[in-house]
Amino acid sequence: MIHKPSVGDAFGLEWFKSSYSDSSSGNDCVEVAVATGTVHVRDSKDADGPRLAFAPGAWVGFVSYVWES
Repeated sequence: MIHKPSVGDAFGLEWFKSSYSDSSSGNDCVEVAVATGTVHVRDSKDADGPRLAFAPGAWVGFVSYVWES
């Protein structure tokens, strides 16, 4: 799901950069925030832009698939 957050949606989320983001360029990163029942993912270059929202099980499946690839 692609989601353009409103001010209320973004309130209280603590974003952190993925450990797999390219460390040679601080702007080429993926950030993740965990909320009750949802894992949010956004591009660090566009913090106010669209983000993905995953159910916890879908996030585990996505990360597991990427890790195995």
